[in-house]
This record gives sequence, structure tokens and C-alpha cells, in this order.
Amino acid sequence: MIDQEGIKKIIPHRAPFLFLDEVLECEVAKRTKALWRIREDLFCFKGHFPGNPILPGVLITEALAQAGAVAILQDEKYKGRLAVFGGIDKVRFRGMVKPGDDMILETEILRLSSMGGKGKVKATVKDQVVCEGEILFVLVKQD
Repeated sequence: MIDQEGIKKIIPHRAPFLFLDEVLECEVAKRTKALWRIREDLFCFKGHFPGNPILPGVLITEALAQAGAVAILQDEKYKGRLAVFGGIDKVRFRGMVKPGDDMILETEILRLSSMGGKGKVKATVKDQVVCEGEILFVLVKQD
């Protein structure tokens, strides 16, 4: 398990845009299983939607990408790199995520090279799939 302080040593994201609370399982450059506890005071809930807060799909997708980046950036070959979105394919949202939910984020790296790669992703709440698809990423040098 990697706590949030450990995650900060791997990926450069910080509040309010660091969404991972814990990494539960990780095989370097292969797969990740992480947890995001959806708090009621999350910045987006004030406007999405007043009286009926729902986590935006774009933030679910970002959280999945962060989980994948944890697996990739632990590989010594990619130290000093930043994993950025290259594309989002076949992503489907299959349920709503609400304040108080614990969302499990799973990534499997399908293809990886020095330039980037592709991952299969899935997010679940209470064993129900709320998002799944594929993400493409590019590995760039950090300034």
C-alpha cells in the first residue's frame, strides 16, 4: 500500500487536483489498484449539481490516469518523466459517483514504450462499474 504522501513522491499532482487517497496494489509498469474517497467538500460539488452533487466523468477519467501514472513512473526507465493524456478511447460512464462513495480505480497497462502507451481502466463503487475504457498517454520530460 502507498499512502498519499508516498503517491506525491511518484506523481506531481497536488491538491486540489490529486485524487488518489491510497494505492492498494501496484505492479510497476503493469497495473494499479487505487482508492479515492469522494468527500462532500470536493470543489466540483458546489456547481455540479447544486442539491444533487455528482462527480463529473472527466474527474473520474483523470483519477484513473493518475492511478496508471503511479505504476508507470515507478519504473526507473521513466524517472523524471510526466505522463500526460494522449487520448481517451471507448470510455463509458455506467453509474453515478456521489459524495461519501469510495471509488476503486483499476488500471492495466496494455502497451508501454519510451514515448507513451495505452491502458485499460475501470472505476467501481460498491463493486458496480461506474466507468471503463482505454486511455492513451504520452511520456514527456518534466521542465
